[in-house]
Amino acid sequence: MIKVAFQGERGAFSEDAAVKLFGEGIDFLPCIHLRDVFQAVLEVSVDFGVVPVENSQAGTLAETYDLLLAYPLNIFAEVILRVSHCLMALPGENLTSIRTIYSHPQALAQCGEFLTKLKVEVVPSYDTAGSAKMIKERELKGCAAIASKRAANIYVLEILAPEIETNVNNYTRFFAISREKTKPALKNKTSLVVATENVPGALYKVLGIFAIRNINLTKLESRPSKSKPWEYVFYTDFEGHIDSEVYQEAIKELEQVTTFVKVLGSYPQAE
Repeated sequence: MIKVAFQGERGAFSEDAAVKLFGEGIDFLPCIHLRDVFQAVLEVSVDFGVVPVENSQAGTLAETYDLLLAYPLNIFAEVILRVSHCLMALPGENLTSIRTIYSHPQALAQCGEFLTKLKVEVVPSYDTAGSAKMIKERELKGCAAIASKRAANIYVLEILAPEIETNVNNYTRFFAISREKTKPALKNKTSLVVATENVPGALYKVLGIFAIRNINLTKLESRPSKSKPWEYVFYTDFEGHIDSEVYQEAIKELEQVTTFVKVLGSYPQAE
């Protein structure tokens, strides 16, 4: 049985992403911190880790990208998950009986329009699914959590209101990380990180290497370098698999005009 690590309690959206990637018949290892997920994969405690990398509203999750750079692991797959929030409570509760609502600050913010209609106390918590777990374990009456439908099923809570997010176009992109590399698929994507000298035209040279080969970049984002203050590294995604000759040539040329290149992985492109 495949074993998958993710950050958060059972019922977290990362668990939904893992199921979408690998199916229901998998074993889970919930982790407290994102770094714990990477460490579990590195130490062969699990087969894969599933980590969030980008949200359509909140943007990039910087910690994940920093860990991708720090750990000798590969991006094995990606999946895009629609994030739909539910309000849940102990059986027998209803909207009028709820006085306090718990959830992760990001989830609370994403459900702001719904929450303003309720005269309740809103309490930030460390995790969406963790809030549901707390209500179940402590039998907190008059309290509700905002979490996934999966969390309601796991902790046997009653959904008082489904799909309470303000914007229905709320999607999160997840990576599956592995010690192994994945084989080319019909449509592929490659992620890499590069660092350049702090001189005029350095990034222009990098982009030109892709442009002259008609390689389509789907992402380019800078992050502060961990080794030198006020210097930056660039995270890039492009369409294609690194095993193809044209991409191998691009990497070789990149190594000549940059100070650092690391391929984070080539993997099937999510629809």
